[in-house]
Amino acid sequence: MSNAARETIERLSRVVVDFPSPGILFRDLSPVFADGPAYTCVIDALLAPFEGQFDALAGVEARGFVLAAGAAYATGLGCLMIRKSGKLPRPVITEDYELEYGKGTLEVRPDELAPGTRVLLLDDVLATGGTLGASCRLVERAGWTVAGISVVLELGELHGADTLPDRRVNALLTI
Repeated sequence: MSNAARETIERLSRVVVDFPSPGILFRDLSPVFADGPAYTCVIDALLAPFEGQFDALAGVEARGFVLAAGAAYATGLGCLMIRKSGKLPRPVITEDYELEYGKGTLEVRPDELAPGTRVLLLDDVLATGGTLGASCRLVERAGWTVAGISVVLELGELHGADTLPDRRVNALLTI
């Protein structure tokens, strides 16, 4: 675990009270992404535990796209987008999942990567694990392999990692 990444996230992220609803403390990572050296430090720390173990990066909508694109550029590998329902043209496979506050659907195009491709999933936050669990199921249904999951923040009290048994999860900071 990179202490530099952890310290950078703690220093630059902002806590927003009552967003998106009363009683919620939202950790805004936008200032981390807006600072070039900080962004590079976070990308490097997300990738380091999985070095040599993945062939492509996948970002989960929407902030995961920012991370996966930076990681793909840093490694010279491709970037897959795991999208919310209705956002992708051409045939897709879908996966429904539970949110803290409802339901959602994610989708990918199964022809984007070769069968057996090892995919590292990147996202900003691991909360309850619903979104990342659905992403893992999509990756496997498409014929690819989940190489691991790497996130900037894990909300420890929600125990999202517990819902991802047998998955290798890297969180830069647990709050």
